[in-house]
Amino acid sequence: MKKLFILLSLAVAGFAANAQNASTFGKEVNDKKAIEASALPAKMGDKTEMEAKVSGTVESVCQVKGCWMKVKMDNGETMRVMFKDYAFFVPKDIAGKTVVFEGEAQKKMVPVEHLQHYAKDAGQSKEEIAKITEPKQELTFIADGVLVK
Repeated sequence: MKKLFILLSLAVAGFAANAQNASTFGKEVNDKKAIEASALPAKMGDKTEMEAKVSGTVESVCQVKGCWMKVKMDNGETMRVMFKDYAFFVPKDIAGKTVVFEGEAQKKMVPVEHLQHYAKDAGQSKEEIAKITEPKQELTFIADGVLVK
C-alpha cells in the first residue's frame, strides 16, 4: 500500500509539473518546418489565403485576455495572429518571446471597427482610437495552435 501511495504521489507531481510548464496553446504545434514570419508574404505571392506554419517574435499581446498577438515582420510592420474560433488564448506577458503557430494566413481588408477594437484591446487612448478612420489592408493569421518557446 505504501508503494502504491508513493507511485501515485509521483505521478500526480509529474502531471502538476508538466501542467505548469505548458507552452502549447490550442492544437499541439512543434517547430519543425516552420517558415520565418518575414518570409510569409513572399511565400504567399498573389494568394489571399494559405495554410502555413510560421515562426516569429511576439511584439505585443491583447492585454484584455490574450485573444490576439502581433508578430514582428522584417519591414517594421507586424502581423496580427488571432486564434481560431476563440478556442484558446495566449499569456499576456509573452512579448519578446519566439512563437511558432500553425493555421491559415490571410490577406484582407480590416474594417475600421475591428481596427478600433484592436486599438482599445491594446490599451490605446480614446484620442488614438478616434484617429482610426480608414480600413487597412493587412496580412493576418488565424492560428489553430501556438507554441511559445
